[in-house]
Amino acid sequence: MGGVCYLNAAPLLRYLPEYLPVENIDYDLPSRLAERMSRGELDVAIVPSFHAFRDPQSVVLSDACIAAQDVARSVILFSRVPLEQIRSLALDAGSRSSAALVRILLAELHQTRPRTRQLPLDEDLDTSPDDAVLLIGDRAMVSRPSRFPQVWDVGAMWHQWTGLPFVFALWIVRPGVDSAYWGPRFASARDRGVARLHEIAAEAAENLGLPFPTCYDYLSRNLHFHLGSEEKTALELFGRLLQKHGFVPTGVHLVYDCANT
Repeated sequence: MGGVCYLNAAPLLRYLPEYLPVENIDYDLPSRLAERMSRGELDVAIVPSFHAFRDPQSVVLSDACIAAQDVARSVILFSRVPLEQIRSLALDAGSRSSAALVRILLAELHQTRPRTRQLPLDEDLDTSPDDAVLLIGDRAMVSRPSRFPQVWDVGAMWHQWTGLPFVFALWIVRPGVDSAYWGPRFASARDRGVARLHEIAAEAAENLGLPFPTCYDYLSRNLHFHLGSEEKTALELFGRLLQKHGFVPTGVHLVYDCANT
């Protein structure tokens, strides 16, 4: 089983061993989890929503997700220039959904399609030659690169354009896995995590060196963890845009296979 190594996934994962016979969860970057699912190395993982559209065999098995209604706070575009002038863009190596989303937003709203490259996790942002960089997860929350004065929250950009939330990650399963067993347990673990955000935020504040209110507001106000009708509408729109811009094949749709979705 694969789990995201960022704070945004902690409410989904922290109490999972209480509901499933999981001795250990294999934590990794979202992009790497998606790659490992594609290679068949994992049967179940929480992966970028982008990957769910790229893999026609994947099935969404729970209404537990990572989503933002508006400001996401951990998906940030830092830029030296106005958005319409971005010609080169470095994308966080851990990103898949956010990397596609920001490129779609730049194309749709600002008619620019910058050259892109992967930003290594250990690269000093202030030495980057690019016009802009996209950071996600904990790295986005703690980084303040001085040479990129313009700061854009990508979740807010999406919401201002569409009026919809954005779903960054989903639990998906490979064919043959009993989703009716796994799905409700993921939801129960989520519910317990959401009920204990205070504890999760306190631990994160110590580990990340951020103020407790920042971590708590991030988990309780910026993010939410239920896949409802608005989130499904947003996913449908994201899927159409992914197809329009050539990120995924045409005709791809998400498959939901659990009673609680």
